[in-house]
Amino acid sequence: MKKVGILGGTFDPPHVGHLIIANEVLSALNLDEIWFMPNREPPHKKKSEAIKNEDRLQMIEYAITGNDSFRVEPIELQREGPSYTFDTIKILHEQYPEHQFFFIIGADMIEYLPKWHKIDELVKLAQFVGVERPSYSQKTNYPILSVDVPAMEVSSSMIRERLKVGKTVRYLLPENVIQYIEEKQLYGT
Repeated sequence: MKKVGILGGTFDPPHVGHLIIANEVLSALNLDEIWFMPNREPPHKKKSEAIKNEDRLQMIEYAITGNDSFRVEPIELQREGPSYTFDTIKILHEQYPEHQFFFIIGADMIEYLPKWHKIDELVKLAQFVGVERPSYSQKTNYPILSVDVPAMEVSSSMIRERLKVGKTVRYLLPENVIQYIEEKQLYGT
């Protein structure tokens, strides 16, 4: 049985924090792969309207270049409407019945789990993996594996803001992602 970690998000843009989380979970749980899964319409937050899904997809491809254990899973971009994890995991189980899925979330999402769509059914389909984020609790009544990850105060929103005002994002994003952003003049660059 293949053990696959799923890291969902807007990836607007994908940054080194995402890559560190994926790598740490891959190693700590001895997974076979990590699938980066960009969502179309996250039910809990708005994604930037200015950035096309194709651009987010391409930035993820650039970000994971060189790591054979990482791949992009575009399933949520191919569906219309809100990206509910329950629906996605159900489809993935149908497509990959021999896979065991580990759904990676930050501590901010652990606190939000009671509000997730069909959470009681979802925890039976995928093992949740929680990673620490500063100033959030990991306490929950749901079965969560915890993985320690080096703490980094980096977020996509912080990076977008820095780009908008012309501040450097060097070392916060992979170099090829920075080049793509500059070539496409994304985020006000």
